[in-house]
Amino acid sequence: MTSIKPLIYPITRKSDRIDNYHGTKVSDPYRWLENPDSKETQTWINAQNQVTFGYLNQIPIRDKIKQRLTKLWDYEKYGIPFKEGNRYFYFRNNGLQNQSVLYTLNNLSDEPKVLLDPNTLSEDGTVALSGYSVSDDSKYLAYGLSVSGSDWQEWKVRDTETGKDLADNLKWIKFSSTSWTNDSKGFFYSRYDEPNQKTKLEDVNYYQKLFYHRIGTLQSEDNLIYERPDNKAWGFGGNVTEDGKFLIISVWLGTDSRNLVFYKDLTQKNSPVIELINKLESDFSFVDNDKNTFYFRTDLNAPRGRIIAIDIKKTTRTNWREVIPQSEETLENVGIVNNQFVADYLKDARSQIKVFDLKGKLVREIELPGVGSVAGFEGKRSDTETFYSFTNFTTPGTIYRYDMVMGKSSIFREPKVDFDPENYEINQVFYRGKDGTQIPMFIVNKKGIALDGNNPTYLYGYGGFNVSLTPSFSVSALMWMEMGGIYAIPNLRGGGEYGEEWHQAGMKKNKQNVFDDFIAAGEWLIANKYTKPAKLAIGGASNGGLLVGACMVQRPDLFAAALPSVGVMDMLRFHKFTIGWAWTSEYGSPENIEDFKNLYAYSPLHNLKPGTTYPATLITTADHDDRVVPAHSFKFAAALQAAHKGNAPVLIRIETKAGHGAGKPTTKIIEESADKWGFLIKVLGMESSQNSLGMRLISPE
Repeated sequence: MTSIKPLIYPITRKSDRIDNYHGTKVSDPYRWLENPDSKETQTWINAQNQVTFGYLNQIPIRDKIKQRLTKLWDYEKYGIPFKEGNRYFYFRNNGLQNQSVLYTLNNLSDEPKVLLDPNTLSEDGTVALSGYSVSDDSKYLAYGLSVSGSDWQEWKVRDTETGKDLADNLKWIKFSSTSWTNDSKGFFYSRYDEPNQKTKLEDVNYYQKLFYHRIGTLQSEDNLIYERPDNKAWGFGGNVTEDGKFLIISVWLGTDSRNLVFYKDLTQKNSPVIELINKLESDFSFVDNDKNTFYFRTDLNAPRGRIIAIDIKKTTRTNWREVIPQSEETLENVGIVNNQFVADYLKDARSQIKVFDLKGKLVREIELPGVGSVAGFEGKRSDTETFYSFTNFTTPGTIYRYDMVMGKSSIFREPKVDFDPENYEINQVFYRGKDGTQIPMFIVNKKGIALDGNNPTYLYGYGGFNVSLTPSFSVSALMWMEMGGIYAIPNLRGGGEYGEEWHQAGMKKNKQNVFDDFIAAGEWLIANKYTKPAKLAIGGASNGGLLVGACMVQRPDLFAAALPSVGVMDMLRFHKFTIGWAWTSEYGSPENIEDFKNLYAYSPLHNLKPGTTYPATLITTADHDDRVVPAHSFKFAAALQAAHKGNAPVLIRIETKAGHGAGKPTTKIIEESADKWGFLIKVLGMESSQNSLGMRLISPE
């Protein structure tokens, strides 16, 4: 065992700030940390990072973990090919490139040509491709760039033949895709008004507007298609139908899973925007259309999803037609390829793909390579081929070509990673939550582990926003398992694994169910001799960071370590920054007295108790995170360090030139993973076991 010098935390100034919430006085002594650019905050950040990296630098195995992670990460990664016009497109990363490169080719047997390489746009890989769309004739690529992980995007247009950018330059775009008109002369997109340059990473985002941009014109000349100054929280997603006749406008309200649907007839000049679905009651995801018949995936009267058809000339609900009814499985996504519905279902958090004809009759269930997760199956109505990726915890993302006529899959690209999947096993168990609800959990580990209660275990969760955690390959998780660790992923309520009812059972007033489910997962692992409290660590990011923060505060005795990443920790002020207001549909609003009581009861920042021994904690955040602003993590770290009693380290790692996670360079991901696992090795006492560390595997060759 290596010894580490006792930690001396930076002194964090406390103010006497007190707020009154519906008659309840709440202290907020670290409010000043909400200003990330102040000299005092910058001094605090530097001091905290100095303590954190001073601690991490004393862990000898950390460098060897980084070396092994780098070797594992160094494999070819392919995206799912797609076709527009006469060209194919796909992404590829040769292994350790910070950003994946977009290639194009006329035939799949041709030598691919680089169309866009984001790695050339910055020396450190912190400029990332954040969105893209190819015109119908494949002549143009519209693409968005994000700098240092910010949600703000700047869009440009590139000629696919010459690889040269046009003069078009669009700014202040956020939470928007682009959709080309069929004549390939321009595209629809959504943007906000120009923000304050000094506070653009903190200020709230309201009043999104939908525009049309014509190639070769200035952004100031763009045509405003739709806005709602009377509904500042409304956002708009504009998508052109495949036949080019309609613009479908999905109206979203924050992260609410319900939406409205409007449309505009593009065949008629100056046509009005028609409100097709103007009541916020369910999710309506547009699939495709046959002339005036619009197909939707919806959870209206079907919490696990179904497909309906609406004739826009006969819009009364009595005329709506069910095409594919709800089933026992959860319908996630639907597309039309080869004039057939390709439906992506979840069965106990595992992918299941079914093909139906346009009348809703089952054609076949597609045989998948195994138990795992699938993405893809996209294309045009007349396509007879499509592509998909398959992955699970021990299978890196493998790309398959699927023949829609013959019903056969063939491997298109199969990555080779420096490990043997036969050395690992995947199990799915079902355990009971606090209230008796049955919850699935995946457990992945090396074969042959002894169930003696002594295995270091990393319990990872999310539980919110209708997000489903399905089997996926992670080099970082593989590293943990190589070192003898168990990786456990429960499918908590609040997610979308079992449809909208499962989601609602973990949101707003039911949010405590999520924490109870996660705690119950830890208790089950202990009761079944996988691990014990002294060897159990928990982790999660964003809403999952909230999960970790709440659970370590509620049950500090159950966990030895906690790794909350970019977490929502201040549940009374989350709505004050950037897009945080959008989460009130999930969490509730502190402005409402009943919601306030619920939020205050579990808010990680507000439930820390002085003199309590909390788990060893490594908080991670980033200075450019304008999704969950770093103030959440800053204030939580300061309060936790003040409240904590004991020798377990309480640290915060603040990444620079990075954001919420999307587009983070490979080098930064590897460094953060090495720090995370090095931290757990130290605090879980894994150094004492040479076999558990898998030293032979992580030694340089």
